[in-house]
Amino acid sequence: MIVIENQPKRVEVTVYAEFSLADYQEFENAVNGVIQPEGPVDLFFDLREMADFTLDVAWEDIVFSRAHANDFGRIAVLTESQWVAWSAWLSQLFVHADVRVFDDEPEARAWLAEDSSEGQGG
Repeated sequence: MIVIENQPKRVEVTVYAEFSLADYQEFENAVNGVIQPEGPVDLFFDLREMADFTLDVAWEDIVFSRAHANDFGRIAVLTESQWVAWSAWLSQLFVHADVRVFDDEPEARAWLAEDSSEGQGG
């Protein structure tokens, strides 16, 4: 299950249980709706409650990341899982964004807010 919240110049995603392809496609639609009118956006992924993800999600993430390589400013990934942290770092190969992994939510949000107050760079 996925919960998506659009903020000004930010998409916030929380994943619960298994992250399925249908969930990922819902995320893609939400991001595509924001990128076009607003330009580059930040992403906040809360993956602390994610139990697993399917292989097709991993593949779709690669395809989506390559197609949107320049559409993101900062990507904060909130997780306590080393595997998820590793895969977040791997995704940096496909996007020109500042990707950081956090285990502390206030720290992740502060980092994203810092970027918002300074404006989007490129």
